[in-house]
Amino acid sequence: MPAHPASEREFTMRFTSTPRGARLARRLVSHRLNDWGHPYTTAVNETLTLITAELTTNAVRHGHVPGRDFHVQLTLAEDTFRIEVTDTRAEKQPPSAPPAPDSVSESGRGLLLVAALADDWGVTARPAAPGKTVWAKLRVSTGGHARVREVPPRPAGSASAHAHDTEPFPATSSLRRDDLESRPQASSYGDGRR
Repeated sequence: MPAHPASEREFTMRFTSTPRGARLARRLVSHRLNDWGHPYTTAVNETLTLITAELTTNAVRHGHVPGRDFHVQLTLAEDTFRIEVTDTRAEKQPPSAPPAPDSVSESGRGLLLVAALADDWGVTARPAAPGKTVWAKLRVSTGGHARVREVPPRPAGSASAHAHDTEPFPATSSLRRDDLESRPQASSYGDGRR
């Protein structure tokens, strides 16, 4: 096994492709961030927990294959967190840029949240098996705060799906509550229906 630099940390786990698995993934990522020095009520913990919630919900809703789990990997290298959620459904890919949701729709905002909160995000194919990995990166300052970023223009064909100029909006502790499932579900890629 290759040795990781001392400044790199990693958490990886498989979860059942169910709403319960998505909730557990979100909670364990939040706990791991707390263990790594980013307490529950900090912007970094709340932001990454929300991104994890959206990506795992999408994996369950749009990437579910009966009998197959999804995989979560959280990595901290230097000052950048990377969250990856891998599912086994290759044919349902999220759009390269999140579409504007219908104003009356109760879903379809998950990837918009991810794009607004993350410094970068994208989708990659699984190299050794069917499926895909949706990932997001969040850079933090040396003080442990999420950085305010300026989004430079990206060349066409970039591997990243982050191609807009939006300022991040703050995550709030009310979004961390255990009753996230009661709010309208975010993200709808695929056929655009629930």
